Amino acid sequence: MKIKEIIIVEGKNDTLAVKRAVDADTLETNGSEISEETLQRIELAWKRRGVIVFTDPDYPGTRIRQIISERLPSCKHAFLNKKHAISSNGKKVGIEHASITDIQEAILSVREEIEEPKVIIEWQDLITAGLVVGERAKARRKALGDRLQMGYMNGKQLYKRLQMFQISRDEFNRALEDVLQEEEE
Repeated sequence: MKIKEIIIVEGKNDTLAVKRAVDADTLETNGSEISEETLQRIELAWKRRGVIVFTDPDYPGTRIRQIISERLPSCKHAFLNKKHAISSNGKKVGIEHASITDIQEAILSVREEIEEPKVIIEWQDLITAGLVVGERAKARRKALGDRLQMGYMNGKQLYKRLQMFQISRDEFNRALEDVLQEEEE
């Protein structure tokens, strides 16, 4: 499978894993301390071919994603479920530990940011659904993030990503219904 956009990853091992899964060019950030020079290269790639930000499902990966999003508010994002990114010894998290199928699925489920999103899902909807407060809020956000291919996030990040990716009310409701049904089982 050939990918037109350049995939932004954190390091060389991520590049190797992505290239095993898809035919794509990558650009490495070399960790969470993204230099201005690296940001300029990412911006040039975005202007010429488009970029897909595909970082590890951990705090440094989220930080890198946020830095790039602030610079390029209309880039694309691929999210890998954390459970698919855990090393065999269970001590490390990263794209390089994911299977070819999981990487392909994440890249095929890419989400595109909208520069000036309209509010579709209100903050009150998140409160009502028990996604912001309550003993199950964190688990529900995690399950919802997995269903919507947006990764794990806190309440504010969930609200922002729902708008940023223009998740429809139907898509949100179907995913939430699945999460709540799974809870009951």
